Amino acid sequence: MSALVAGFRTRVVDPIDRISEILFGLIMVLTFTGSLSVAEAGREDTRTMLIGALGCNLAWGIIDGVLYLMGGLGEKARTALALRAARRSPSADEAQRLVAEMLPAPVAALVGPTELAAIEQRLRQAPEPAIPRLDRGDWLGALGVCLLVFLSTFPVAIPFLVINSPMAALRVSNAVVIVMLTAAGAMFARLTGRNAWLWGLAMVLLGAGLAGLAMALGG
Repeated sequence: MSALVAGFRTRVVDPIDRISEILFGLIMVLTFTGSLSVAEAGREDTRTMLIGALGCNLAWGIIDGVLYLMGGLGEKARTALALRAARRSPSADEAQRLVAEMLPAPVAALVGPTELAAIEQRLRQAPEPAIPRLDRGDWLGALGVCLLVFLSTFPVAIPFLVINSPMAALRVSNAVVIVMLTAAGAMFARLTGRNAWLWGLAMVLLGAGLAGLAMALGG
């Protein structure tokens, strides 16, 4: 039974999560680079901006990692409670309903009463679900989330470290952001069966729009 509970959540960081975290990291760093006045900025202003961007993304990476762990533990607990409720239900129909609710909707629609009854019987014969705990995969996933948010800062920040002109550095940095957002959009399209070019453009517009919104609201 413990293996069944663990099987409901076997991801470390799935591809959609990776894209989301990279997008989040890019938006955060854009709020810093976009606020830099290149006409007036000096080396000290650029340095302050870079430190702020790196520190902000590191902080949000840690926060996202903690939230990932909380979400994972909550998901495991809900699954264990549902399995326990199904095992202890005096009614076969109620137990089968609980089993069906744990399945993804497209799968549940294909599973008939015979299959649900078989699963229910196996569930009643299995040991009691263990108390949910965080495992190695959860900690690796949290670390992955943190690193994705934090490391997405560096490609955008590097031009400011190697180019003396703030204006030229900003242009190169923005070009890097466009490439990264386009790649993220294309990857999302590949995972969801959409048009890669269309979603690459859409991701650029979405990232720029969300960064602009964050800046307008004081983010």
